[in-house]
Amino acid sequence: MTAETAEDGFWLYDLRVETVVGDRTSVCRHVEGESFAVEGELLVFDQGQKVSMYALAALLPLLPVKQRPTAPNDWISTDAEVACPDPHCGGRFRITRGEKRWFRHAETTGLPEARDTPYWDNE
Repeated sequence: MTAETAEDGFWLYDLRVETVVGDRTSVCRHVEGESFAVEGELLVFDQGQKVSMYALAALLPLLPVKQRPTAPNDWISTDAEVACPDPHCGGRFRITRGEKRWFRHAETTGLPEARDTPYWDNE
């Protein structure tokens, strides 16, 4: 049995979330190309990158789903852009899957009897 079994852990995609301004006017503060990464449970912003907290609130429920492996024809696998939650705004956010990371359950659980060294202490 290998260390990477379904019983022991799970795969998550790294994500890149990038601001896209298309043919509609952006009425919110969306700057084309600004972005952040999602690595495991972490949102990683490069210095100077910004995102509206309202847009982030709309994106957050989708990010964990986008991280998980899904069927090829599932809409979460094929649809990559999310609209700004302001109905008058033309800003969008492109979510792109990157590499997959393996997470061991014992390194990520909150259950005391199942805990091991947290994954961030193993980096």
